[in-house]
Amino acid sequence: MLTVKELLEKKGNRVWSLPPKASVYEALELMAEKDIGALVVVDGSQVVGLFSERDYARRVILKGRASRTTAVSELMSAPVVFVRPEKTTQDCMALMTQRHVRHLPVLEDRKLVGIVTIGDVVKAIIDEQNYTIQELESYIMSANG
Repeated sequence: MLTVKELLEKKGNRVWSLPPKASVYEALELMAEKDIGALVVVDGSQVVGLFSERDYARRVILKGRASRTTAVSELMSAPVVFVRPEKTTQDCMALMTQRHVRHLPVLEDRKLVGIVTIGDVVKAIIDEQNYTIQELESYIMSANG
């Protein structure tokens, strides 16, 4: 099974973040520019929250708030559901399902080292299953050959 560390080595460990005082508008600009669905909210070196498109839709639009004057800290999801590098993609899927989240910051010794998304995890699990299927097919072919 693939670990989070191995997944990050394949996909990269680039994480986009912003401070808690940033405006929701600034967050949306950055998410649009980078074509991502969430940002890690960092105060100094401490991960304090996660701000996603879902947070925006549910906490800004539906509550009639203004994006330019509302701070990300007012709307971010906190405390952050995170994962450690030694966990597996299966662990991530279970955690995401249980906690109803789509993004997992990866923390090692309290330091942000990456982020995995539901898309990353699903792709990795499908790739693992395809590999297993190919190995089984090869085994069956050689056993019958």
